[in-house]
Amino acid sequence: MRWLAVLAVLLGAVVAPATARAETIARIDHVVAVTDRWLQVFVDSPAMGGTVQVDVLLPPHPSVPRPTVYLLEGIDSARPDQNDWTFQGGAVDFFTDKDVNVVLPVGGAGSYYTDWQRDDSVRGHQKWETLLTQELPPLLDDRFDGNGRNAIVGISMGAQAAMMLAERSGALYRAVAALSGCYNTADAVGQAELRYIIGTGGSDPQNMWGAADDPDWAAHDVLAHADRLRGKSLYVYAASGLPGEHENAGTPDLPDVVFEGGAIEFGTRLCTAVLQRELGDLGIPATYDLTPAGTHSWPYWHDHLAAGWPVLAAALGV
Repeated sequence: MRWLAVLAVLLGAVVAPATARAETIARIDHVVAVTDRWLQVFVDSPAMGGTVQVDVLLPPHPSVPRPTVYLLEGIDSARPDQNDWTFQGGAVDFFTDKDVNVVLPVGGAGSYYTDWQRDDSVRGHQKWETLLTQELPPLLDDRFDGNGRNAIVGISMGAQAAMMLAERSGALYRAVAALSGCYNTADAVGQAELRYIIGTGGSDPQNMWGAADDPDWAAHDVLAHADRLRGKSLYVYAASGLPGEHENAGTPDLPDVVFEGGAIEFGTRLCTAVLQRELGDLGIPATYDLTPAGTHSWPYWHDHLAAGWPVLAAALGV
């Protein structure tokens, strides 16, 4: 009986760590098909502490391994069950003939796609960086035949997040497209912008990266770590904020689009100029698309996903 007890203890010592390890690995709980090529994938994420919806667009002929493009949205999302790239950005139609998998996380709007230090009363448990850079790539590559080549695209807040994630994840992303973003978090102006944006959603900005002097703010500053973008293919877009071809009498909420959207886009143009200067000083090449007209709105981001696609495609080998 003593030997049986010892054996039970030994077996428990072997089995328990394996079980603990299994619980730290993300897995696909279930998949809902919107169409034969648009899937809602529900992932049990240890990092996020629950089930997260991630939509996946499959290529027209998924016969061989192919690259993956991640699409991040901005501060707001028009629908809780959909990433705005599919709802407003035209991603489904745009990628119809592209030989890539497309991954669209749902529910990340306003989160900066980062790992929050503390749970938030509005947003809950937020560990988006861990989800996007550690859990999802191997899981989705294995399930949907990805080949390990990745690009990441973001608009507005998502543009800043795309650059941050590209800097902080080594060689994970070969290419980045950042549309209408700002990129500093360490100085007073950049921090004030992020705190304002987070606060407008009712969340506590302290829960993301802590107090104003917390080193997490500097650790996520794109400009301070711009040298980490070396070797990646970069496409950066910002417009002037002036009304352009998509502002007309039929535009919904035209005054807000022209005045508020114009002012925000003008701000991102200034932010982009700072990024351009920093990358230039470091000798890091990028493709800049600085158009003379355009507001902070989806029709322009739809257009410039297409304009930036050759940069991404070349880096991905498609």
